[in-house]
Amino acid sequence: MADKTAIILGASGSVGQALLAEVVRNGGFGRILLLTRRPLHGPWGTQVEELLVPDMQPEPLFQAVRDSLAGLTGEVVGFSVLGVGAGTAKLTLEQHRAVDVLLNAAFARGLRASGKVQHLAFMSAVGADAQARTSGSGAAGMPRYARVKGEAEAAVLREGPAVVSIFRPAMIIGSVHTPRLLAAALPLFTWLTPAKFRSIHTTEIAQAMVACALRPPAQSAIFHYPEMMALVAGR
Repeated sequence: MADKTAIILGASGSVGQALLAEVVRNGGFGRILLLTRRPLHGPWGTQVEELLVPDMQPEPLFQAVRDSLAGLTGEVVGFSVLGVGAGTAKLTLEQHRAVDVLLNAAFARGLRASGKVQHLAFMSAVGADAQARTSGSGAAGMPRYARVKGEAEAAVLREGPAVVSIFRPAMIIGSVHTPRLLAAALPLFTWLTPAKFRSIHTTEIAQAMVACALRPPAQSAIFHYPEMMALVAGR
């Protein structure tokens, strides 16, 4: 078994479940740590360990990350696919930031403080822009949503390990938040869609993130659809 550890934040969501399945399937990680608020009770092998953080606030999360990595040897890679998902339109800007920005920043800060992690694979969203306006709806695809995602990217780059790989999917097929009819129709219009805005499956995001983690880049970079698919294809 590989002497490599994966530590994952956000494993309970649609992309998180696909990511965990890919990390387990790949076989490149001898130990897999999941930071969750509640037990997930998955049918995983013995290499998966759930680390419960019932009070999922920035400081307890930071401490949990740092403490869980303290005694580990070998290479450790961080993964975060944590985000609010559906319902952002109903949240205030600060409520949205509390999850997407503050928790991801605490996770990234804990990775760096551990001294064991050099690379974080982080899922954001296409169009992320820390300078976008904060007024209007916080729904996905709107400026306020882009603002929060951009702020989250800036936070993990500032607080996290030396290299942060940022993944910016557009519409995600396989997510519980993507209507089935829309997911079925999107592939029919691929030829009309600019490459970086093409829809992508949860499993493809997962494969791209794991491929990147196993062949980490020398410096931080952003991956849109074309770059993610290149990683999946092994290019």
